[in-house]
Amino acid sequence: MDKIVFITCLIWFGFSGNAQEIEEGVLWDSNLQLNWSDFKGKVPPASIPAATTASGISYKYSANLIHHEVELDFEVNAYFYPNESWYKPEICDDLILSHERLHFDITELFARKMRDKLNRTSFSDNVKAEIRKIYKETLNELKEFQSQYDWETNFSRNEAKQLEWNKKITKALN
Repeated sequence: MDKIVFITCLIWFGFSGNAQEIEEGVLWDSNLQLNWSDFKGKVPPASIPAATTASGISYKYSANLIHHEVELDFEVNAYFYPNESWYKPEICDDLILSHERLHFDITELFARKMRDKLNRTSFSDNVKAEIRKIYKETLNELKEFQSQYDWETNFSRNEAKQLEWNKKITKALN
């Protein structure tokens, strides 16, 4: 007897570190360039950073299990969350904006990596747990990569490294 399973998930991950309600995000698009006017969140009191980009990866899928083979249909997207993203206008410049834009681009890069992993995986009838594992692994890799980016660029203060990263990520997205 054939068994059909339908599962849909939407999971959100933001970089601001606080539990938040899911807000409507801006879907990553290669033609979109964030501007300071897109950063609509309030600057937290006593915050040290000049700006924060809240971005995340969401996914949803359906899986059909037929004769012990899983047919998977999925969607994985990167989003920018304007109301959780903020900046200090008195100290922010174009270099810092390019740094913040790249955080969103890096999120898209890892959404693509997750899509690739899902396409390459042969799933068992435990598809929900297997997809969740891929998602968590992707988020961990994303978090580490974002930290490495901030560290190497010194949060955009190292202009030469910032320009290197801009080229590196642009190339990876193309």
